[in-house]
Amino acid sequence: MDVVIEKNLRVAMRDGVELATDVYRPATGGPFPTLLERIPYNKESYGMISGWVDVLRAAREGFAVVVQDTRGRYQSGGTFRPFADERTDGADTIAWAAGQAWSTGSVGMFGSSYTGATQWLAAAERPPALTTISAAVTSRDYYDNWLYQGGAFRLGFALQWVTSALGPGELLRNAAAEEGHVTDLRRMLDNMEEVFRTLPAREHPTLTTIAPYLAEWLDHPERDDYWERLSARGPAVPDIPVLNIGGWHDLFLGGTIDNYLALRTRTAGPDARRQRLIIGPWAHGATSGVFPERAFGMRAGFDGADITGMQLTWFEEHMTGAPAATPSSPVRIFVMGPDVWRDEPDWPLPDTEYVDYFLGSATDARTSGGDGTLSTSTGSATVSDSFAYDPADPVVTCGGATFLPGLFIGANAGPRDQTRTEARPDVLCYTSEPLDRSLEVTGPVRARLHVSSSAVDTDFTATLVDVSPDGRAELVCDGILRCRYRTSTTGPEFLEPGAVYEIEVDLVATAYVFAAGHRLRLDVSSSNFPKFDRNPNAAVPVADAGPADLVVATNTVWHDSTRPSRLVLPVVRRSA
Repeated sequence: MDVVIEKNLRVAMRDGVELATDVYRPATGGPFPTLLERIPYNKESYGMISGWVDVLRAAREGFAVVVQDTRGRYQSGGTFRPFADERTDGADTIAWAAGQAWSTGSVGMFGSSYTGATQWLAAAERPPALTTISAAVTSRDYYDNWLYQGGAFRLGFALQWVTSALGPGELLRNAAAEEGHVTDLRRMLDNMEEVFRTLPAREHPTLTTIAPYLAEWLDHPERDDYWERLSARGPAVPDIPVLNIGGWHDLFLGGTIDNYLALRTRTAGPDARRQRLIIGPWAHGATSGVFPERAFGMRAGFDGADITGMQLTWFEEHMTGAPAATPSSPVRIFVMGPDVWRDEPDWPLPDTEYVDYFLGSATDARTSGGDGTLSTSTGSATVSDSFAYDPADPVVTCGGATFLPGLFIGANAGPRDQTRTEARPDVLCYTSEPLDRSLEVTGPVRARLHVSSSAVDTDFTATLVDVSPDGRAELVCDGILRCRYRTSTTGPEFLEPGAVYEIEVDLVATAYVFAAGHRLRLDVSSSNFPKFDRNPNAAVPVADAGPADLVVATNTVWHDSTRPSRLVLPVVRRSA
């Protein structure tokens, strides 16, 4: 089927600002159900606009596809303010698209990451023509699980995002941009490790000049009115069918799952025609299912799973009245280990059993060479393990849900070997006995720890690891908690040095089978840098902390009978 492409139509928003918009549609016939993607990364980049739905394929299959540069980006007018204008701009664009002669009046939206955020924000305006959305690797909230996690700032993601994805576009729009800014940005991109290590963390004058919103994010380390105004959480989003797509090692996995659960609670039972959740073995921008140290097979990747086809089937069903083709199971997950896709009736899985694995040690749990234990039985020869956390020498990020070292690369994301990390004396390692049979862990993962610190504030990190008989220690999932926000992220509550507190570290979720002969391990420390900013262990705003503010803290994990620190695993036991 031939496709007609109309370029750079000027679509006026309610305040008069015009946004540059392209239309891809079949050359004959019509009107057509209409798909909309609103993107801040340049609509002229076909690789970016077709990252999750192939635009030309969609047009050839009978859709009109509208692709728009968001406000203040590339060829669109106005000023880019992340998240702030996407509600009204999205609603206005939906109304415009629905009113075109080539449109049936039914509009669906698609896209990932920020382009996914534009969907949720537009939906919160309840535009009448919006029929359904397909939101991939994204969130409805831009404090939790976007720029902050467990109260810690996602430093690596934020600086990499601004420097490599947002900053160049800002400079390209300004023909009179100072040459010094261009030079500075190029230098930063060539040496991001230096950028990450800058203290105070807010001392990036070039970036905050080019992208003043970076300073705003750092100015609001707590969940306050600034973040509430940007959020699409709550009842504002209408009860429309939503296809949610995420990745086990994706930055926004927590947001993707929350998106599904928020609308799932509005129905009496799981309904695959209303809400679907699909999670693959992917990191942000890395969707091949292949990582530097682990490959999950041919069917694991975006193309192997035909994610475009899956979404077009969804849109046909909900926008054209086509016969139902959506699988009856609302949840489809890739289970790592056996490396297979599996359909499930809901999330979390209804037959999940939450099992406590208790931490212990004989003498000292520091490093993987220590004697830390992990067992379903309580009891430990020692009552605690301690380590020194020096923010001047943090634990270096090694895999997990990161954006490092940049989009599409995934070189420092996903299931990396933790052996070098576990050799550090500031990492506690609690390891089980070898499994006598395989163990499936599918669902939300939490570490409930009894902790104390010599400082008034510190962080605790937790990483679930699969230890192979050959010693490889593969990261499964991880998380962090900033102790000043242990009870609420709306305001700080500092520690009393030496006092013991029970905290919960959210490791988000996984679907993973530990093979027989392998061992479970929980690594506990106080830094994961530059994925997260470094806690200075002081009662100062973290973004303002300079070298002189850094304090070495002695941090302790307690695991006696009255303070049973434990890893809570979602175990699924099914007959083969």
